[in-house]
Amino acid sequence: MRALLVVNPKATTTTERSRDVLVRALRSEVELRVEYTRRRGHAAALARDAVAQQMDLVVTLGGDGTVNEVVNGLMPADGRPDPAALPAVAVVPGGSTNVFARALGLPKDWAEGTSVILEALRERRTRTIGLGRADDRYFTFCAGMGLDAAVVRRVEGARRNGRVSSPALYLRSAFAQYFFGDRRHPIGNRRRRGSIALERPGAPAELELATVIVQNSAPWTYLGDRPVNPSPEARFDLGLDVMALRVLRVPSTTRVVAQILSTDPDPRGRQVLRLHDVAAFTVRTPSPQPVQLDGDYIGEREKVEFTSVPAAVRVVC
Repeated sequence: MRALLVVNPKATTTTERSRDVLVRALRSEVELRVEYTRRRGHAAALARDAVAQQMDLVVTLGGDGTVNEVVNGLMPADGRPDPAALPAVAVVPGGSTNVFARALGLPKDWAEGTSVILEALRERRTRTIGLGRADDRYFTFCAGMGLDAAVVRRVEGARRNGRVSSPALYLRSAFAQYFFGDRRHPIGNRRRRGSIALERPGAPAELELATVIVQNSAPWTYLGDRPVNPSPEARFDLGLDVMALRVLRVPSTTRVVAQILSTDPDPRGRQVLRLHDVAAFTVRTPSPQPVQLDGDYIGEREKVEFTSVPAAVRVVC
């Protein structure tokens, strides 16, 4: 079996020594080539090269952003993906949160995750999962437009300034974005509804949404060891799930956040919109809104077409 290991050298939970241990372990099972990412988008280019060389497996050591790039590099530019004709993906958790790996049931520790992957390789064990797509870019577990994407943008700015990614950083960023992100209209004091519209075939449009969270699996993210679950029924083998808020007033938003963080999450209320197992929908807004995919900020958009892509990629787990 020929494999490519894509290493993000900035992975926060691994060291050079641990990377050497991983390489030796993988080489006991596969014919391995190792590449280190040098810039944003490099992991996608390496994955495209793995497809061209007809490799059997791409292993990632990094966070969810590295996984997202690799998956996008594997997917064909046109037409539906054929997972049998593409390299399988194995994910060694090396980031700060590792939502995708944990959603697959892998341990959050890189060493324990490696052991599970090695056992699966020996047993030739893979699982085929669906992906989400936002316009022409794929995502593995989540996407969002509005508040959550603005929080991601704020976190990425803090990390560029030397801050370490952590649950505390996300919480501080969420608080700052919620109350002070739009200084002309602080969210906590707003009375007006949102301006995002969600349209889907065969159903009336959902208008005046303030923020939209899309999930391809559950949970949406983690705060340390606590799963955060706006759409707890989301699954890799179903369509996309949506949880949207119509307004972001303090009382209703606080209530929904408490519901999402509970041990039995079931966010409900007049200001909550939930959709389950949706094949396709479009979100529109009259002015550009921040968008994130798999926890990476991708810019501002006025329109995004979301599509569920079933049985798209094989994963080793």
